[in-house]
Amino acid sequence: MSGRTARVIRRAAPVLARSTGYLLLWAGLVLLAAASVIRHYWGPISVGQMKLNLVSVQADGGGGSIVWVAITAIGVLPVLITGALAAGLHVWRRRSPAWRLSRRSRAAARSASALAVAAVVISGSATFASAVGLKQYVKAAKSSSDIGDYYADPAVTDSSGTRNLVVVYLESGEQTLADDQLFEKNAFAPLEDVTTQAEGWRSVPDFQQYEGGGWTMAGLVSTQCGIPLKGSGPGGGGNDIGGGMGEYLGGVTCLGDVLQRHGYTNVFLGGANSSFAGKDVFLRTHGYTEDKGLQDWRAAGEPPENFRGDWGLSDERLMAHARDEVDRLHAESGRTGRPFNLSVLTLDTHEPVHVYDSCDVDTQNEVTSVFACSMTQVAGFVQHMKDRGYLQDTSVVVMGDHLKHMSAGDAFHEQLDDNPDRTIFNRIWIPEETEQTPVRPGANQLDMYPTLLEAAGLPPRDGRAGLGVSVRSPQLPRDAAQALDPAAYSELLASLSPRFYARAWNQPEPTG
Repeated sequence: MSGRTARVIRRAAPVLARSTGYLLLWAGLVLLAAASVIRHYWGPISVGQMKLNLVSVQADGGGGSIVWVAITAIGVLPVLITGALAAGLHVWRRRSPAWRLSRRSRAAARSASALAVAAVVISGSATFASAVGLKQYVKAAKSSSDIGDYYADPAVTDSSGTRNLVVVYLESGEQTLADDQLFEKNAFAPLEDVTTQAEGWRSVPDFQQYEGGGWTMAGLVSTQCGIPLKGSGPGGGGNDIGGGMGEYLGGVTCLGDVLQRHGYTNVFLGGANSSFAGKDVFLRTHGYTEDKGLQDWRAAGEPPENFRGDWGLSDERLMAHARDEVDRLHAESGRTGRPFNLSVLTLDTHEPVHVYDSCDVDTQNEVTSVFACSMTQVAGFVQHMKDRGYLQDTSVVVMGDHLKHMSAGDAFHEQLDDNPDRTIFNRIWIPEETEQTPVRPGANQLDMYPTLLEAAGLPPRDGRAGLGVSVRSPQLPRDAAQALDPAAYSELLASLSPRFYARAWNQPEPTG
């Protein structure tokens, strides 16, 4: 090595070391900021939720201000802090040349800087890993359990008694909020009043969110496809949702697919941006020919006061459109003999809640009142179907899409954080069935897929579809996933099942 080369290396080494230190510091700050944003807005999540949902947050009708908070906290602040520290240290070095410091002082300064950077990187990595459940993800990746071993294709055994189907998903519709001993009032009272057991409405006792779920798309996929929502692997398909993806779980047969094959018209109504988290692609992939969301309501002339800036259209106006839509679909079905499926997803109860002028806040915590106001709107939609006589030939299922989030910024921590009885609200109406018809307690969201098929008059073989077993089946088949012992069932639901999900996303199967 020549002397000139050695001098260049000696001069470059400190610059490279400082640059590496600043890069690591920036990375650690980014991870800390990301973990803080996740915990504040969503609470603890999974790697799957991060890849399949959080990356799709949009400024317009898909999270609103969350986008700008995330850009500022995760994208801007770490750069500003790192830049400020770099500038400060540069000024300090200029004013305190190395020749003025002893060798021991210089070594101590370098050690202190290295330790500070290491502390930020380690704490950032640990905090982020905890926020997204990285430990559980690694454990799931090592599991040999595979969902494909228990998956049942939905094989319809009788299509002679098809019925219209209406499904209403209640944003954060947790049954626990009906407990007026825990909360200021029963937020579900308006909906309970029009879906009484005495009239033939039933509910699944102890209806569970599937283990690993907890966000809207997971609720839609689990109840309409009977599988947990996961990508096809650490770098595989399903991770580019919202990025021009052509299909969503195209290798799986879901509710809309089965209904379409049997002549149904499938329509979906929601208040938010249809493209959020790939919902529009999911619906288009699985038999829905109409999907109306935020852009459609704007185009229809809804005034600005009917929208919340972060997400979309109010439940009051959404349910007004739902009444018009069910009238149109029912009339068309009467003319053509073609049944329909109308699915609706509410929005008002997504925190932070927005109080519209039409909602009277009569509780100290306005979230309770907003929940009750949303349920009043849904109850009005159900009552409209009753008054028009639609319930004679139309099954109706009303259910929460997931439990209420418990992020740092959400309400009801005192009531829900340590509550062992958190379940999902649900009501089921099937014409000509009575309150005496049994339903299996303790079912979860995966079991709703075959239940919806039965409600539509298209019973699947053995009451099974996907991983689900209909709640109308009093006994679980011995070879069903739910018949496993609880630990094995939990492991199965958590497993990445790479071969199954490669097929589900129409990706090449992993080798080895």
